[in-house]
Amino acid sequence: MKKWNLVIDVAECHNCNNCFLSVKDEYVGNDIPGYCAPQPPHGHKWINILARERGRAPMVDAAYVPTTCNHCDAAPCIEAGRGAVKKRKDGIVLIDPEAAKGRRDLLAACPYGAIWWNEERSLPQAWPFDAHLLDRGWSTPRPAQSCPTGAFQALKISDAEMAQKASVEGLQTLRPELGTKPRVYYRNLHRYTKLFAGGTVLAAAGGIIDCLAGARVALVRDGLVIAAVDTDAFGDFKFDRLEPESGVYEIRVTHGDHRLVPVSFEMHRESVVLQDIVLDLR
Repeated sequence: MKKWNLVIDVAECHNCNNCFLSVKDEYVGNDIPGYCAPQPPHGHKWINILARERGRAPMVDAAYVPTTCNHCDAAPCIEAGRGAVKKRKDGIVLIDPEAAKGRRDLLAACPYGAIWWNEERSLPQAWPFDAHLLDRGWSTPRPAQSCPTGAFQALKISDAEMAQKASVEGLQTLRPELGTKPRVYYRNLHRYTKLFAGGTVLAAAGGIIDCLAGARVALVRDGLVIAAVDTDAFGDFKFDRLEPESGVYEIRVTHGDHRLVPVSFEMHRESVVLQDIVLDLR
């Protein structure tokens, strides 16, 4: 059977907030019986965009991660809800706007913090995947429709097809160690969860120091080369997807017959931008 999934590309999210605004537009002040009570105009973030900066000048990047109800296949809120939260056959999780009244305890049941409390209606609420629109024949929910960069992609495919897609494309879910089996997947999540090490290689020759393109830069750990790249036109290099607190690394730079004394650094909780590395080509 085909079920709904959401794939979000972190590299394509520019923090425009169109997804957030489309959900506000759809649910604030709108009662949708059987699916969802109105969302309050303030306070709720049924789509909440996390942000993280990595590095330091002159090598900095930013990642934005839209988060929402993960519509988990093993959702703790369903077990805690005792009938107030239900999983549809198409994979969508819905909080019953009648049966869930007064159930503030359901907020703590979600380990992702994706359930919000409507004080006025005494009701827990979360993004229902625009199930009412999909049931009317819409091909995609509004956050995917409103995203100008295509960072959101809604897919209705079988679990086997989704598992294969996730494996082939390296898609990840948030906090997989929880065992909740989310149906929201992320591409390029490493830009938020991992670190990078980078820098600039310069060449010194004839009294002139300039950017060195095409130098070979190797990343070494425990004596083994684990990655290697060539510097770009600006002499820059970057190694991504490094684990926090992963210890001591070494950078080795070569250009033709010229070699640089290895540069060591330690990876802690922040990305590392090395000072300009100068290779003497005299």
